Amino acid sequence: MEKKQSGPIGRPRGFDADEALERAVLVFWEHGYEGASLANLTDAMGISTTSMYAAFGNKEELFRKALERYTEGPGAYLAQALEEPTALSVATAILAGTVRTTTRPAHPHGCMGVQGALAASDSGREVRDLLVAWRNNGYSSVRERFQRAVDDGDLPPESDPGLLARYVMTLASGIAVQAASGVCRDELQELADAALRDWPPS
Repeated sequence: MEKKQSGPIGRPRGFDADEALERAVLVFWEHGYEGASLANLTDAMGISTTSMYAAFGNKEELFRKALERYTEGPGAYLAQALEEPTALSVATAILAGTVRTTTRPAHPHGCMGVQGALAASDSGREVRDLLVAWRNNGYSSVRERFQRAVDDGDLPPESDPGLLARYVMTLASGIAVQAASGVCRDELQELADAALRDWPPS
């Protein structure tokens, strides 16, 4: 419920915008962009449609803000993984982080960046483009890290950083899809471990 408090003209009054955004993340995470109706969002956020528009802009802008929050929160394991000392430990941390994040008991299963992509109509085109850019940015970050590993001698000189990055990110996306389908954490971790057994030796 919104509290009747005074505030600047044109601004929503009396609700915690941070908490409302966290709730919007969960709705988009569970239902995807198009599956999340305005009614779903405002009910979960505890605010009126008018307040939502005033605080966050339209649904697309709300999704952009929610994706940023997801990236900085549940999805932060990717940036942290890039700090690992070896390419193998980077790949291991990415897949372990994906398994952990997509199977949390108190959160929607799967990945917001994958679930959010289930936008099929013309109205979802900009969101699809946003998510393509989001995934490409993740891939590019991993590719650059693996290129550094080649340059440092951590990966063999004949290694293809782009192919390895695509391999790891495709595995991560597949794990997210399997998690959303109800596959358990232990099974997904076994899959991740098996996928990295033939990692190029340093």
